[in-house]
Amino acid sequence: MTTMMTRRQSLLLLAGLLAIATTLRVTFTGAAPLLDAIRADLALTTAQTGILTTLPLLAFALISPLAPGVARRIGMERALFLALGLICVGIALRSLSGSVLLFIGTAIIGGGIALGNVLLPGLIKRDFPGQVAKLTGAYSLTMGVAAAIGSALVVPVAQSGPGWQGALWSLMIFPLLALLIWLPQWKNHTRATVSGAGALHNRGIWRSALAWQVTLFLGLNSLIYYVVIGWLPSILISHGYSETAAGSLHGLLQLATAAPGIAIPLLLSRLRDQRAVAVIFALFCAISALGLWLLPQFASLWVVLYGFGSGATMILGLTFIGLRASSAHQAAALSGMAQSVGYLLAAFGPPVMGKMHDVSGEWTLPLMGCALLAVVMAVAGGFAGRDRVIASD
Repeated sequence: MTTMMTRRQSLLLLAGLLAIATTLRVTFTGAAPLLDAIRADLALTTAQTGILTTLPLLAFALISPLAPGVARRIGMERALFLALGLICVGIALRSLSGSVLLFIGTAIIGGGIALGNVLLPGLIKRDFPGQVAKLTGAYSLTMGVAAAIGSALVVPVAQSGPGWQGALWSLMIFPLLALLIWLPQWKNHTRATVSGAGALHNRGIWRSALAWQVTLFLGLNSLIYYVVIGWLPSILISHGYSETAAGSLHGLLQLATAAPGIAIPLLLSRLRDQRAVAVIFALFCAISALGLWLLPQFASLWVVLYGFGSGATMILGLTFIGLRASSAHQAAALSGMAQSVGYLLAAFGPPVMGKMHDVSGEWTLPLMGCALLAVVMAVAGGFAGRDRVIASD
């Protein structure tokens, strides 16, 4: 009976983790197809509309370092309840009338997603230490599939009558369902205690060379991803693609980023050292950026190659958090560090690359910049992929 109960609790925990994963991208990216309608309805400028994309990234950067401390005080499970609650509140505010509530709600959603992004790797490290790569791949795949579903459905929902506000309201189904599935964890898991060791992890992690290598690898992945996800339609249209074709390839990109969630964990389960795969998949991103510049007529190939490379490097970066940390608290601290720096880079990436385009009048420099950054990411991956663990404080 004890074994059955333990298995049941594990399955409930796993279901809850995957349910939370569905909320960590779709509630952010699901608004992207509605930006034109939002801008027209609220009379926003292009710059103001761009802030809606940057705000969550800035929230990720600001909140991520705080997440380990929140988890130590109230427990990882209850901190994830807080994350889901913030996402729900943010969706509600964002879907009401007025641009002020739109921006406030978007920022609150970013804070909730930041907590979830940071804490899930630590929870996996704590409760499933032998399955870090497999479960990281599973929740990455779940995030990608949920994002693709959300992006595909919000425009038809908006056009069916309720408009963009009703479409944004419809995204509430993801965090509400996650809250319901996560409910057993409120009582089934013990509350974490505040410890001096946890605080030391949080400070000492910033002095570790290996932690910075993991951070740079994951951070550059975020930067390049948000540049490409933000500017790909414009890049394709500049090469003669129609808006419809550019939109289809944009959707293909999101599906391609989800695909590695199936294959990469199987590969990682056979490797103690991940240097080679980290370098190879980072170079996929570099090659695809150069391909979009030099051979744009094969954009579908480059989009799939980039999506797979970006998805694979994201899974690798998240897996490194669990593999390189010596404890669940250290994993949470490393996750907070890596995602804080990464999303801070990502927040400035799209506007900087957009400015480079405005100055030069073409997308050559931004694409070359992405290719160069992907090469740097490959170097960082070569160091972060070594079979080592960050020293305990």
